[in-house]
Amino acid sequence: MNPYEEIERRATSAESLQECIEVLEILLSDGFSVWIDGSLYNIKQLVARVNGLRIEVFSREHPPPHFHISGGGIDATFSISDCEHLTGEIGGREKALVKWWYARSSPALVRAWNESRPSDCPVGTVEK
Repeated sequence: MNPYEEIERRATSAESLQECIEVLEILLSDGFSVWIDGSLYNIKQLVARVNGLRIEVFSREHPPPHFHISGGGIDATFSISDCEHLTGEIGGREKALVKWWYARSSPALVRAWNESRPSDCPVGTVEK
């Protein structure tokens, strides 16, 4: 079940006002929005957060498919297909660690990217 289906399930099956409030809190605080056609989407997909470091993919993005890393003096983007450093600031040691992590974590990253694509996304999904 993708995150949008889970939110839909929680919203439609809520039996108390508290459960309804919890769903609304998620929608308002986690970057969700609604398309013109009424479908739900998330502005960004948080892949991971560790000690202030954030790894994110955004739903309405420009090519090429990429992920963002920010925090701890790092603010950089990398290609999802091959982990090429595209833009931003990152030290050599940190870049080597990102590449090591990517070699082991790219399936989850690709899944997060693909699950966050709206139906009319100009960038599309990633096959890996």
